[in-house]
Amino acid sequence: MKKARLSAALAVLFAVNILLIQLSQNAEALSYRQGSSGSVVSKIQQRLREGGYYTYTIDGIYGSRTTAAVKKFQKARGLTVDGICGPNTLSALGISVSSPTADSNTRALLARLITAEARGEPYVGQVAVGAVVLNRVEHPSFPNSIAGVIYQSGAFSCIADGQFNQPVAESAYRAADDALNGWDPTGGAIYYFNPSTATSAWIWSRPLIVNIGKHRFCA
Repeated sequence: MKKARLSAALAVLFAVNILLIQLSQNAEALSYRQGSSGSVVSKIQQRLREGGYYTYTIDGIYGSRTTAAVKKFQKARGLTVDGICGPNTLSALGISVSSPTADSNTRALLARLITAEARGEPYVGQVAVGAVVLNRVEHPSFPNSIAGVIYQSGAFSCIADGQFNQPVAESAYRAADDALNGWDPTGGAIYYFNPSTATSAWIWSRPLIVNIGKHRFCA
């Protein structure tokens, strides 16, 4: 009887620990600090500039100037002065950010595609691949879900050649988060290709929007 109670208590303790870890990870995912980048960082810079705390270019890159501006804002609002935009500072700035782990399956699927398609690309190039998937979701010529776009027949070669099943890079999860939060470095592209390997006359005919890394992003 005592052993059964002990086992049950340990099981509850284990479950609580898992929940605490998950909550901690979610809080961390909603924290922006020096080294972060993306659309949310641009919003942070915009709000700081509106308040007179930041006077530099809004570039979506959380550098030392953004950190210093955040500290000034935090001090003025009576918040913990650490230069990190966590939930409390984001709320004080009037910025609402959905947890990128709210739909963990979608996030993981997008990160897996980014790894397969943009391994070795600069970080902005990884975000760009994720943005193309999301642009296709919104485009009437493609399926209306991330899974539908990714698994559409013939859409991505990595599905057929096995690259899609390779381990997912940590940076790909961050890139997926940035894409899901609205950062689109491509300017609305729905296609991309590597000009060093592409032989299709059709893909070459697509109007170029921007080159990022080894990829051409097109309309």
